[in-house]
Amino acid sequence: MGQARDAMDRLTTAMTANDNEAQAACYAADAVAITPDQGELAGPEAISSYLSQFGESFPDVDYEYVQKYEAGNVAIDEGFVTGTNTGPLPLPSGESLPPTGKSIRVRSCDIAHVEGGLIVRHTFYFDQMEFLGQLGLLPESLSQPGG
Repeated sequence: MGQARDAMDRLTTAMTANDNEAQAACYAADAVAITPDQGELAGPEAISSYLSQFGESFPDVDYEYVQKYEAGNVAIDEGFVTGTNTGPLPLPSGESLPPTGKSIRVRSCDIAHVEGGLIVRHTFYFDQMEFLGQLGLLPESLSQPGG
C-alpha cells in the first residue's frame, strides 16, 4: 500500500468515526476539495467542517466499498455512503432542515491526490438528486423515475 491509499484509508476511518481532528490531519495546509453541493473548499479546517456537518446529520455514517484504487499519488474510492438522517441537515444558505429519520445509500466516488502523505486535492462525486430523493426532500414528480 502506498501513501495515497494510506491517506485515503485514514480519512475514511476518521470520517466514519466522526473524528474532526483526525479528518483535518489527513489534509495538507493548502489542500483543496471540490464538492458537488458546496463548490470549492480550501484548507483542512474547511474540508473537515464539511465532512463533520455530514457526520452530524448522519451520525451512523459508513462507507461500503465497491472498489479501491491507487495509481502513483492518486487514490480513488468507489462505493456507497450510508447512514440515517437523525441530525439537522445544513444547507449552503446557512439554514438547516430538520432530520428526516430516513436512511440513505448513495453511490459516491472520491479522488484524492496525495503529496508527502497528505491529501492536497480531493474531489467528491455523488448524485445530489439521489441523495435528496432518498431523504424525501424532492417534489414527488422529481423523485419518480422518468419524472
